[in-house]
Amino acid sequence: MSAVALFLIFITGVYFWYQEKYKRYNELMDKIPCAKPHPILNHLLYFINKRPGEIFIILEKMAKDHGPVWKFQIPLSEQIVVHDPKIVEEILLSQKIIDKSMEYDFIIDWLGTGLLISTGSKWHKRRKIITPAFHFKILDQFVDIMNKNGDVFVEKLKHFEGREINIYPLISLYALDVVCESAMGYQLNAQTDEDSEYVKAVKEITELLFLRFFDTTKRIKFLYQFTSMYRREQQIIKTLHKFTESVISSRREHLKGHDVNANSTTANDLQNIDEIGMKKKTAFLDLLLQVQVNGQSLSDEGIREEVDTFMFEAHDTTSSAIAFTLLNLAKYKDIQKRVLEECEEILGDDLSQQPTMQDLNKMNYLEKVLKETLRLYPSVPFFARKLNTEFSTEGYTFPKGVSLTVAPYFMGRDPKLFPDPLKFDPSRFDDEKNIRLFSFVPFSAGPRNCIGQKYAMLEMKSIISKLVRNFEITVNKENEEPQICAQLILQSTNGINLSLKPRK
Repeated sequence: MSAVALFLIFITGVYFWYQEKYKRYNELMDKIPCAKPHPILNHLLYFINKRPGEIFIILEKMAKDHGPVWKFQIPLSEQIVVHDPKIVEEILLSQKIIDKSMEYDFIIDWLGTGLLISTGSKWHKRRKIITPAFHFKILDQFVDIMNKNGDVFVEKLKHFEGREINIYPLISLYALDVVCESAMGYQLNAQTDEDSEYVKAVKEITELLFLRFFDTTKRIKFLYQFTSMYRREQQIIKTLHKFTESVISSRREHLKGHDVNANSTTANDLQNIDEIGMKKKTAFLDLLLQVQVNGQSLSDEGIREEVDTFMFEAHDTTSSAIAFTLLNLAKYKDIQKRVLEECEEILGDDLSQQPTMQDLNKMNYLEKVLKETLRLYPSVPFFARKLNTEFSTEGYTFPKGVSLTVAPYFMGRDPKLFPDPLKFDPSRFDDEKNIRLFSFVPFSAGPRNCIGQKYAMLEMKSIISKLVRNFEITVNKENEEPQICAQLILQSTNGINLSLKPRK
C-alpha cells in the first residue's frame, strides 16, 4: 500500500474519531444562532485583516442580528456570547463556572496565575489574602495618592489651554502613577517622564495582546513563539518583570529597615486592619510582603503575580472610564454643571481643598454619571468563563469546554433592558431597583467580581471632581462621537478629543 493511501486512511480515521469524540459538543453548538460561517474557517473570514474598530462593528452586528445568545467560531476559539440578564445571573453566581477562558492564557507570561487567572484552591487562597487590602482604612490612604497625582495632572493640563487635545494618553499616565504608587509604594512619575521604559512597555503589551487574539497563527503558542511579535512580547515582559521585581526587593529592604517583619502578619490579622498598626502609607505590596498563610509567606513570584495583576486591572480600566466620563460631561453641559455644583457644595470653592474619602462617598450624582458612562462604555466590554461541564438554562444547553462570554456592552445598549439606550441619562440610577438585575455588570458580579471596584470608584471620583472644579470641559461636534474598539479594554480609535478652559 502506498504512503499516500496510508496517509489518506490516517486522515479519514482522525476525521471520524474527531466527529465521534465531539459529536455531542457539535450537536449542541449547532443549535446556537450565529452569522453564516465558512465551512472550514467558520467566522475567521469576518475578522481577517480588520482593524480593531472594524472588528468591534462586526461583533455589534452579530449581536444585533443573533443575540442575546449567539456564537462566533474561529479556529482554536469557540465563543458563546451572552447578553441575556437571566443567563448572565446564572453564570456569574455559579460556584462551578469560575474558571477563566483560554483567552486569558495569552496574559499568563506577563501576569502569571494571579487572582485574575488562577482557579481552584489557589484562587480561593489568593482572594482571601487580597480582599483585606481593599478595606476602607487602606482605601482611605490611597485617596491621598489619588489627590497628589491628580494635582500633577491638573497642572499639566493647564499647558493645553485653548487647544484641543486627545486626553486619553494623559489620563493613562495619571492612572499609571496612581496605581503604581498604590500597588508598590513607588513613585513612577509617568506624567513627567513619558519616556520611561516601563511606561512604554505597559502601553505596548496591551496592543500586542489584542492583535494576537484575532490572529489564528499567533493563537497557537508553538507557532507564535517563532514570530518576531513573540520575541518583542517577551522583551516587553522582561522589562515589566524586572521593574516589579526590583521594586519588591527594594520594598522588602525598606520594611526590614523600619523594623517591620516582612513575614509577621497572618491572613487573619489582615481581616482586622486596626491591628496592623502602620501609621505610614501602606502599599498593596507591603501587605503581600507581610502576609502569612498557613505559616508560609507568599513567594516573590506569587507577590509579583498579584502586583502585576493589580497594575494591569487598575490601570487601563480606570483610564477608559475616566476618559469616556469626561467626554460625556463635555457633551452634556447641564450634567457637567450639576456635577460641579455637587462638588462645590461638598468641598466649597477653594480649589486647594482636597477631598477625603468621606467627601468622595457623598458625591452621589457624580456616581450616577459614572455608572451611566459604564453602562454605555463599560471598560471591560466582554469577559469570558470556561465551561467544565454541560450547562443548561433558558432553553439552551451549552457544551462542556466552550467559552461563555458575558457582554456588558451589548446589555447596556439593549432597548429591552434600557429604554432609549443611547440617551445619556444618569437619572436611570436614581433608584437602582428599577434596573433589571444583572443587566448592569461593569465590575462583573458573584464570586469572581472585581475586587477593586471601590478603589476604582474612588479614583474616578477623585480625578473627575478635581478636573470639573478646575476646568470647563468642551468638545467639538465633529469629535463628540467616539469610534469604539476593544484592545482588551474599551477605547476610542479616534481618541477622546477635548478642550479645557480654566475656571479661575
